[in-house]
Formats: sequence, C-alpha cells, structure tokens
Amino acid sequence: MTAVPRDLRGRDRPDRAMATLAAVGGAYRSLARRPGRAPTPVDRTLHLRVAERVVVADGVVALRLAAPDGRPLPVWQPGCHLDVGLPSGRRRQYALTGDPADRRGYRVAVRAVPGGSGSAEMHALAVGDAVAVRGPRNAFPFVVRPRMLFVAGGIGITPIAPMVRAAARLGVDWRLVYTGRTRASMPFLDVLRSPRVAVRPDDEFGTPTDLLATALAGAAVYACGPPPMLDALRADLPASRATALHVERFSPPPVVGGRPFRLVLARSGVTLDVPADRTVLDVVREVRPDVSYSCRQGFCGTCRIGDTLICTDRAAGDRLVLDL
Repeated sequence: MTAVPRDLRGRDRPDRAMATLAAVGGAYRSLARRPGRAPTPVDRTLHLRVAERVVVADGVVALRLAAPDGRPLPVWQPGCHLDVGLPSGRRRQYALTGDPADRRGYRVAVRAVPGGSGSAEMHALAVGDAVAVRGPRNAFPFVVRPRMLFVAGGIGITPIAPMVRAAARLGVDWRLVYTGRTRASMPFLDVLRSPRVAVRPDDEFGTPTDLLATALAGAAVYACGPPPMLDALRADLPASRATALHVERFSPPPVVGGRPFRLVLARSGVTLDVPADRTVLDVVREVRPDVSYSCRQGFCGTCRIGDTLICTDRAAGDRLVLDL
C-alpha cells in the first residue's frame, strides 16, 4: 500500500480513515509473514480392555472391548471395523459385529488361522487385558435398499450380521445365505435363526454354486467371504435378478494384469525382482519380515512408504525405488 494521502477535504494533514486502513493493512501483512504453527496431531487411539471373551464356534473367539471407566464409545455403522494394536506391535483390522446401539462396548470375532500371528495374539487375550484400537472406520459402507440379499462365508458373517439386523429393523425385504465348512465352524447361528436365513454348510450341501438364486428382482447384494465365493458372485451377477454387488475381502485380492518390475530398497542397498503376479509387500517381506502391514488391500495405510502403499501399488515403469 502507498503512503497515506492528504485529507480528502483538502486539509494539509493525513486523513484519519486512510491512516486507520493503512495500519490495519500493515498489521495483516505482518501476521501473514509469520510462519504458521503446524497443527497438533490428534491422537484418536482408544485404550480399551477386554470385557468379555466367548468361544462362538470352532476356532472362533468373540471379544467385547470396553472403556475401563465405562464411558460411551464412538458411534459406528454396519460395515465398520477397528484397527487393533496387538501386543507384538502389529496392527490388524477386525470387523465390528455387535449392535451399533451398544455404545458401551465393541464386539469383534476372530477365527484362528494356522500360521496367523495376528489371530493367535487375539485368541491369547484374556478378560481384563488392555487393547489399543483406532476407529471405527468404514471400508464396507452399508446403504439400505428396498430388497437386499446378504451372502456370508465363514467368518465373513462378522460384518454381515449387523447389516442383517439393520435390514430387519428397517423393514427391508431381505434374505441371507450363510455358508461354511460345517455348522460347528459357523459363528452366530443361534442368533440368525429366521425363515429368511439359508444356512448351507459344505459338509451337508456341498460347495455352493447358486448363491444368487434367492435374490429378488433389483436386489442389492452385500457379501463377505473367501475369494472363490466372491469371484463366483461376480461371475453370476449379470445373469441374476440382482442389480448391484458390494463385497469385503478378509484376504488380499489376487494381482491381475500386473507386469514384472525391478524394486530398489534404497537404504538397505537391496534390489529385488517383483513378478507380475506378486505384490511389492510379498517380495519385501522375504528380506524385511519386520515391515509393517495390516489390511493388504490398500485402505489402512499401515504399509505406506512415502507415497507408495506397498500392498497394492506397483511401479509405473520398469523400476520402483523405496526409502527402505
């Protein structure tokens, strides 16, 4: 801003209004030049304790997590999950499978997986043990439709069960097809008894091949289960009466349409070859088994190195360099 002009009425002295404006402008420029303080990160970790531990099927444990002081927990919707910090420092995602109206506790169910370090640690938790979690976060959003078909395979019932309860409460015309190896291995059968529920264990019905047969015209399908089941649903959808398919995976999807490239770990001084059908994470873990990861599907961010999510991202060219 230039010097303050003389009085607008022609008097030989500065005009008060212009002087005030100049002072305000100068103060603003002074503040604008000051370096801004970085925002203080918000710690959204919830420090909870195991309030209940129940075996709900062969190899499946349900844990109810609550605040030590009994305070209400953040709200959640069907499809949400928690990022759970394990005693080893690993972080794993588990679907919330309780009642969203219960603000005093979060419920998750975990199947023991042979060789699965995360599931082993969760099964080892006892009532009273401390657990640090983040969330809830929703990577499987539930949108109510007039007609809905739910399909769950094994432990995939965990995110589906709250959706079924919500659909029933809202008067939606819904159906559930629930598959598993055996009835004894399928959690929550006792609370899912309804004429709308078709329970189809493999040892009684064989491998299911017509999962969309009960879909009503225009139905939205929500499914969670093993990759072969989800792949079959995708293949069958065009010929069915359903119009939309929404899925959640508990295991990483296969790499499709990838191409090989060279991977350079800059700080380690190691160069690796990533085949067309493997992820960067898979290859890195062979030389750096301590590398952090969790969901293996690209949404949790645990494996991020720089701008790269090594569980899903691939090189744009023939070479990828990581600060690792």
